[in-house]
Amino acid sequence: MKIPLIKSSFYNEQDTKDKLCEFIQSAQRLSLDSECKKFEETFSNFQEREYSTLVTSGSSANLLLIQSLLNMGKLKKGNKVGVSALTWSTNIMPVIQLGLEPVLIDCEIDSVNVSSKKVKEKSIDALFLTNALGFSSDIDNIADYCNKKNILFFEDNCESLGTKYKEKRLGNFGLASTFSFYVGHHLSTIEGGMVCTDDEELYHNLLMSRIHGWGRNLPLRKQGELKKEHGASDFYEKYLFYDLAFNVRPNEITGFLGNSQMKYLNEMIDKREENFKSINETVSINPEIIPLNLEGLTKISNFGVPLTFKKKEYFEKYKKRFEESEVEIRPIISGNMVDQPFFKKYFPNQGPFPNASFIHENGFYCGNNPEMNPEEINFIKELLKYEKRN
Repeated sequence: MKIPLIKSSFYNEQDTKDKLCEFIQSAQRLSLDSECKKFEETFSNFQEREYSTLVTSGSSANLLLIQSLLNMGKLKKGNKVGVSALTWSTNIMPVIQLGLEPVLIDCEIDSVNVSSKKVKEKSIDALFLTNALGFSSDIDNIADYCNKKNILFFEDNCESLGTKYKEKRLGNFGLASTFSFYVGHHLSTIEGGMVCTDDEELYHNLLMSRIHGWGRNLPLRKQGELKKEHGASDFYEKYLFYDLAFNVRPNEITGFLGNSQMKYLNEMIDKREENFKSINETVSINPEIIPLNLEGLTKISNFGVPLTFKKKEYFEKYKKRFEESEVEIRPIISGNMVDQPFFKKYFPNQGPFPNASFIHENGFYCGNNPEMNPEEINFIKELLKYEKRN
């Protein structure tokens, strides 16, 4: 049975495409406008954060957040920023690109996430924590430790939208968090991302650094303050650039798609959790697979089902089963980052990271999406059944 990682571009795809066509035909403006603002407000309400800033991708959300923290002086060039050894490239690349030093931190094999124990082993100024695949380790203890040690803490939550740890949403434990709306993620706008925070000063910096460094998208009160501070006339004020910035603004198509998909978000999260729990029933009783530690997770918005095998021979056996059955699999995220060419080029002497290496060599993940049907779930469970040797 052929089961791809991604089944469609959107949930309820045909209806979404039909409405998108109607929107494009009728919209008076397709650059950043009311649909984007509405999406930001709706997303803030869902995430239970005060402010949300919509951008072009989860990767640009990471880049924008770090630049804004530098502009504010909360980060400084040369600071050591802790990042997971098991993560995505653009969780780390902005750290390097913006003059900071990434410090890889090993994960726990049974949670595929960094724990407070691993964080405490490193000397860092900031922690950009990846919440991997809809899971976390003891993130509450991580937040407490960072607060105690004055470590700036922020989260890459691109793979964990909707997950709750002890009834608190992942993405709400640090100063800010980033999200991705790429196709196949929990909510798709084709491309898109968001930065969330409760900090008003950071929010204002995000708005400026999102578009050229200007202030015209700020609240009117803040615009007036900056205009007065810099002695700007009405004529020139719209063309003052207050700090270092990019252009990662979204368009109204992104905003429209976000709004159309938000009404399905809870349903999609529930379905991902239901799928994961069903598959995990089989995984948890297979003695050849390392069981996942789900302690503290009160809502599991699983992105993909990680399968880490106790021996290389088990990995090869199940990998062959999936490939021969045409069930799409891939490495767990992108494997151990210390082995990635870009990281070896710029920071060649970090490591070893035995847990991330073990997952890299002995693990893969299969897809989980809200459109999977019971037949597909049962087929995956059959592939994961333990067969006792005679």
